[in-house]
Amino acid sequence: MISGMRMRGLMRKEFLQIWRDPSSIAIAFVLPVLLLFIFGYGVSLDAKHVPIALVVEQQDAATASFTGAFRKLDYFAPLPFANMRDAEEAMREGEVEAILHLKSDFGRTIFQPGGAPAQLIVNGVNANTARLISGYATGVWATWLQQYAALNARSFNVPVMVQSRVWFNSELKSRNYLVPGLIAVIMTLIGALLTALVVSREWERGTMESLMATPVSMSEILLGKIIPYFLLGTGGMLLSVAMAVWLFGVPLHGSFFLLFGVASLFLLVALGMGLLISTVAKNQFVASQIALVVTFLPAFLLSGFIFEIASMPQVVQFITHIIPARYFVALLHTLFMAGNIWSVIVPNTLALAIMALFFMGLVWRISRKRLD
Repeated sequence: MISGMRMRGLMRKEFLQIWRDPSSIAIAFVLPVLLLFIFGYGVSLDAKHVPIALVVEQQDAATASFTGAFRKLDYFAPLPFANMRDAEEAMREGEVEAILHLKSDFGRTIFQPGGAPAQLIVNGVNANTARLISGYATGVWATWLQQYAALNARSFNVPVMVQSRVWFNSELKSRNYLVPGLIAVIMTLIGALLTALVVSREWERGTMESLMATPVSMSEILLGKIIPYFLLGTGGMLLSVAMAVWLFGVPLHGSFFLLFGVASLFLLVALGMGLLISTVAKNQFVASQIALVVTFLPAFLLSGFIFEIASMPQVVQFITHIIPARYFVALLHTLFMAGNIWSVIVPNTLALAIMALFFMGLVWRISRKRLD
């Protein structure tokens, strides 16, 4: 039988412990702000102002018009070079990421069957940036060629006309993709890492033994741990969502109340994982290492937060199905960028509900009011 008076006393104790512990406040509120600032402003998967070398063997109207198309875009920062040897040396030294080489007869052969002699060399050390540069350059070439042909009253028949339409993130800002996913990592830290550390600290200090000697039941102890940290995690989630929408301008197309519901469900999963870790490791150092390996690193690397799951090997893709953050990241991306897409929301929410029941049920089953 759960006593309301004992529960109030336990929760008051936990809130006082949270208030007196600067590390708990830092993890719950300072760390989310810090991570959001780093990923919101410091980390970008976009290719902007990429230095590209321009080597033009003979200047004419065509080459001036074509290189001018590169200078008009924010994607590139063109740098002129007199010859290919200097441009290649600049690429080896990391001064430029690509080389655009226009031969001397570029202007004369644009509309001939063989095409104009132009060469694009891309630094492939960073494969993602190399693909972006190649795609951007190809787009610049196709657009410029049509405009130049129309300007010179020349016929230029393109077999396929491509008209791009970008849904859900029309500005193609990586920030709109990174910031919502980061909320899953933040809630993992608040729920699993903080809970595991706080409970293991109580074992180290001996306060857990004193609590075991009282008439409170194990269910009351667990509820007394879950409720305060659930409220703390909710506060961190609300702070993160507010920063995402109002500071970083990430659109929230879905329902806020639906977002709050699925976030609460994921927080229960994270709390269950943290409490489970605390029952295994009663030392703060061991608990922190287990929490990092079991919760934080998988949430960061295998949830789809940064790396696309479909691009991973089949074995790793299979492993991601046991990572709770995978489902929460999918829900965050959908609710923020697309809206209430129920074909995505229902199965991922169901997966989180099953995991919440599993971890909470396992914690209740293995927790005993004993000191061994």
